[in-house]
Amino acid sequence: MRPATRRLTRLLTGLSAAALIAGAALPALAGTPVPPADAAATAAPAAPVQAAEPFSYRDMIPANRLGDPQVSLDGRWVVYSVTATDVEANRRQGSLYIMDLQDPGEGRRLAISEGGANTARWGSDGKLYFLSGRSGSSQVWRADADGTDPVQVTDLPVDVNAYRLSRDAGKVAVSLAVFPSCADLACTVDRARAEADSKSTGQVYDRMFVRHWDTWNDGTQNHLFVVNTDGSGEPVWVTKGFDGDTPSKPFGDEGEFTFTPEGDAVVFSARLAGQSEPWSTNFDLYRTNGLTGDGTFENLTDDNDAWDTGPVFSPDGRTLAYRAMARPGFEADKYAVFLRDMDTGQVRQIAANWDRSADSLQWSRDGNTVYVTAGDVGQTRIFSIDTRNGVVTPVTGPGHVSAFAQTPTGFVFAQDSLTRPSELFVKTFLGREMPRRITDVNPQLDDRAFGEPEQFSFEGWNGETVHGYVIKPAGYVEGQKYPVAFLIHGGPQGSFGNSWSYRWNPETYAGAGYAVVMIDFHGSTGYGQAFTDAISQHWGDRPLEDLQKGWAHVQQAYPFLDGDRACALGASYGGYMINWIAGNWPGEFKCLVNHDGVFDTFGMGYSTEELWFTEWEYGGTPWDNPRGYQEFNPANHVQNWRDPMLVIQGDLDFRIPTAQALSTFTALQRRGIESRLVVFPNENHWVLKPANSLQWHTEVFGWLDKHLKPVD
Repeated sequence: MRPATRRLTRLLTGLSAAALIAGAALPALAGTPVPPADAAATAAPAAPVQAAEPFSYRDMIPANRLGDPQVSLDGRWVVYSVTATDVEANRRQGSLYIMDLQDPGEGRRLAISEGGANTARWGSDGKLYFLSGRSGSSQVWRADADGTDPVQVTDLPVDVNAYRLSRDAGKVAVSLAVFPSCADLACTVDRARAEADSKSTGQVYDRMFVRHWDTWNDGTQNHLFVVNTDGSGEPVWVTKGFDGDTPSKPFGDEGEFTFTPEGDAVVFSARLAGQSEPWSTNFDLYRTNGLTGDGTFENLTDDNDAWDTGPVFSPDGRTLAYRAMARPGFEADKYAVFLRDMDTGQVRQIAANWDRSADSLQWSRDGNTVYVTAGDVGQTRIFSIDTRNGVVTPVTGPGHVSAFAQTPTGFVFAQDSLTRPSELFVKTFLGREMPRRITDVNPQLDDRAFGEPEQFSFEGWNGETVHGYVIKPAGYVEGQKYPVAFLIHGGPQGSFGNSWSYRWNPETYAGAGYAVVMIDFHGSTGYGQAFTDAISQHWGDRPLEDLQKGWAHVQQAYPFLDGDRACALGASYGGYMINWIAGNWPGEFKCLVNHDGVFDTFGMGYSTEELWFTEWEYGGTPWDNPRGYQEFNPANHVQNWRDPMLVIQGDLDFRIPTAQALSTFTALQRRGIESRLVVFPNENHWVLKPANSLQWHTEVFGWLDKHLKPVD
């Protein structure tokens, strides 16, 4: 089950241009000498080339993680984040780097990183703003453009979890977790201290959403305060009286709120909590009544009972662009792009016939275009949308764009692929040239061998085209057969595409000597909304048919796949499918791996936290539509189970609670089936800590090796 506020097209998102994915055809980086055209004729005979070491999970876990590119207003500088992992210390540390786009070379780590720095944003005053905990709590700081002379901007008694600058950089809106019934911040601090000091530990609730993702509800909500950046005046609680979180928990960010162009109000996306929060996806855009904190708000999207989010004002301030879904209760609906005239209130949709879901939104500098990212047949691209006629044009090619920023001539964007973690690239607006890579934050991976990916398609359920990827093992030898890791993505409205993952990385399997097969079954994103819709209330039939037909297709099309030595692995919905395969396709795979998977769909309807998900996917509540919960319930087919299964669970996973894994393991053990249970007490739906990731991969690859590789 994917987090509703982070579409998993970005999480586990093929190959039409192998040179781009492998990086082999990219122009040389600045500072890298280019040999003359006749170099081959004059060079000394080459020494024998030693085979590169295969890429492994031990290379993946400590790899640097790049993201969040931010370009200065003059287009000269880009600041970006790089997160380093210390496996021995079991922690990660983020740093900010800066690069001159007029003369790209090696990025320079900013000195402000020493005290901890993240979420860098350029102000219109030419200063660099960022979050830092150097004062003892997370606060907004400001530095000169070169990262020197840091000055603390906010000095609040609680952590700043997100912020947004006004256009003139004179104000900053900050999100703080506060007790909404308090009159001021001092009350929140006193109450939190009193609860921490209390000897009793009982938690009392009067309404649902008692826990979410991996955290029990402590009674606080995310609220917005406005602070003058020159230090004058007192913070103004501009969302006081609103019953809800902004940004949303647990994955919301500053993309959910913004100042009006004049800086005299804030527009934010939020859902009213009340009693319906656990089953509602009705996020609306609200505008505060100035910056007074008087508790009144104007609902700008009251006519839409589905999700509205991502407000962005046009350069001239006259138009508000935002993304909106159409169907209440469906978190995987298409995000369409809407424009609201702020003078007249008139709203119109642009590119209404474009069958992709927009994941982010930026205005062009002239206000005639909006740029979005969207999943697209195994890729995640930047697209331009002409606001006058709705014409949509792809800007980038193969790969997964996770973030982008505009320059006067084009874009700087973070892009990853199946064979490379994220790096920064530059490209002109609509030029036909290949993007040019300007960073190399993981040079150690240049010496590793990766498996070669290839995208394929076949006729799946209902005779419709289904896509997938096959990856050859690293060090592939023609004519040899290889055991197979058959990976099944989660969501279920997600995708296994041309992207890098630090959790389910197919190249780690290729590096371990396995061929990899991944199929974007019906329900996957990036293939049109009807394709995504096809899985709802059909968890066990249509996707299984795609997996079965796809598995038959690749075994015929790729002779190097050893179908007699294959293991199926999946997490979340993928874990559900592992349990479903165990009872409805038994004997096909030598072993199974189930991470945080659903065992009992009926029980899920009562125990998961985001009820809108189960109620949409299973067609109502468990008492109104019990058949919808039982029709594709793995628990009803345990009598057919016989395949060895590794079961993994994060005990802080409140999306798919631990009882689901314990039930799976109990069923396996009680039936005498070879099985193993691994529980991580301090992990949620994902395994995030370096030491736990190392253990996770050791367990998984040990299980595969035991069942798929012959003993010498």
